[in-house]
Amino acid sequence: MTAARLGPQERDAALRAMADTELDVLVVGGGIVGAGVALDAVARGLSVGLVEARDFASGTSSRSSKLIHGGLRYLEHLDFPLVREALTERGLLLSRIAPHLVRPVPFLFPLRSHWERPYIGAGVALYDALALSGTRTRGLPGHRHLSRRAALRIFPALRRDALVGAVQYWDAQVDDSRYVVMVLRTAATYGAHIASRTQAVGFLREGEHVTGARVVDLETGREFAVRAKQVVNAAGVWTDEIQEMVGGRGQIHVRASKGVHLVVPRDRIHASSGLILRTEKSVLFVIPWGRHWILGTTDTAWDLDKAHPAASRTDIDYVLNRVNAVLKTPLTRDDVEGVYAGLRPLLAGESEETSRLSREHTVAHPVPGLVLIAGGKYTTYRVMAKDAVDAVAHGMGGGVPPSVTDRLPLVGADGYFALWNQRRILARRTGLHVSRIQHLLRRYGSLIHEVLGLIAEQPDLKQPLTGADDYLRAEVVYAVRYEGARHLDDVLSRRTHIAIETWDRGLAAAEEAAQLMAGPLGWDDAQIAREVEYYRARIEAERAAQEQDSDQEADAVQHGAPDIVPQATTVRV
Repeated sequence: MTAARLGPQERDAALRAMADTELDVLVVGGGIVGAGVALDAVARGLSVGLVEARDFASGTSSRSSKLIHGGLRYLEHLDFPLVREALTERGLLLSRIAPHLVRPVPFLFPLRSHWERPYIGAGVALYDALALSGTRTRGLPGHRHLSRRAALRIFPALRRDALVGAVQYWDAQVDDSRYVVMVLRTAATYGAHIASRTQAVGFLREGEHVTGARVVDLETGREFAVRAKQVVNAAGVWTDEIQEMVGGRGQIHVRASKGVHLVVPRDRIHASSGLILRTEKSVLFVIPWGRHWILGTTDTAWDLDKAHPAASRTDIDYVLNRVNAVLKTPLTRDDVEGVYAGLRPLLAGESEETSRLSREHTVAHPVPGLVLIAGGKYTTYRVMAKDAVDAVAHGMGGGVPPSVTDRLPLVGADGYFALWNQRRILARRTGLHVSRIQHLLRRYGSLIHEVLGLIAEQPDLKQPLTGADDYLRAEVVYAVRYEGARHLDDVLSRRTHIAIETWDRGLAAAEEAAQLMAGPLGWDDAQIAREVEYYRARIEAERAAQEQDSDQEADAVQHGAPDIVPQATTVRV
């Protein structure tokens, strides 16, 4: 089966289909949960549409720690079912669903005193045991205990007095925003209609029953109705607002927790493993990420602009101080090449601290015809989607087949392992260095042939992108033609990670990337200039925010940069 595209023509066709046909399910929200709901529903034989007001994964789902993990710290809260569920999903993603996008990564847990070894060792042993109990495929090596000397061989950047020994264990990581696009393309391959930059501005009603939504194509301003038997809202941190829109008493309460991550070059920390550190409230990770490290995260309440959470100087200093407490050579702000902030949608509970709120998810039916799904974590998105579509099936009166996504590979997974083994053959055949082929395989899996096909049609696309030579020019064109990118920020921040992986935050690459996007999107010179200027303004606002001391000051600065496509402001029920 050929993977569906999410290009400009396909978006137009999806909007026409949603306007002309009553759907079984309309999904509002194009993050990982919404994408998962669309795939689960269409794979059960339901007709499905999905709308997203901004770019796919533009919120929480592109600003995570980029980990697929069980949540080692939840064992301290005795949350064994949540950890087991997440570890089961980790095994499925590694072995069956997305081996091209999810890969193992080791972590070192430094021990500050000898008494910690039995306590931490028992926790990590339980972690491994829960992974074994939840899946037939282990997929990852077991943990091991290390002396201080052995730990320092793996992580020479650690201060000798920062540990007496360590435990090493394995988890997994993912390119979060790329994963969302792959889930959406898989859903589209099975018939789902997918459109970004399309905002739901109100619900259609027959009495108390929700029968669809009014949506606006933000690119053209055209408003139309999408009729559906059930609407699933996967709004994340906007869940409470959606409940207010339908006039029902809130069954779910979500609080936003801000998580800030820093990106530093790989050569700033000499190590061959990730690192996990205990903090006074939670944990902090040092995560290998290609030629970089990702450091994070913070965990603080946020009640300001949800579309663009801002990282402040205080956030950045917090992360640097916690990491520097164990490093021989401290990092400074001059070592930080990228910063990003995201919001976790946590289910509100008794505690006032967001780090203690639940990471479990819940599904609610506040009014007939509307399903809300909230909470959870990236790793368990598939289970969340399954539960939401089970609620849809109940609302439709039954007769809907059970979920099959636990055995449904994403596009790009089939044939990935064979192609990985053939990477040197592919390099010789294409004239690309084997490291380039590995880069492409880890981003596209077996869909690499589509990228190579663009190069065959237009050989100059084989060259690296100016100012961001980790990426080929072909990847920019591919992002537009195949992956639904519609604006410059979509490519530089989410289809690639140039915005956080380069010292200038992608400004040197912006002009060339916009020129490459212009052809398939039909941009003229004025639109190219507009795209570059909007991107530059966004980067300048983010940098200015990162010099502010408080959330309020950072938000006020960053909130001043406009979006390239302003969202509709009218909400009607």
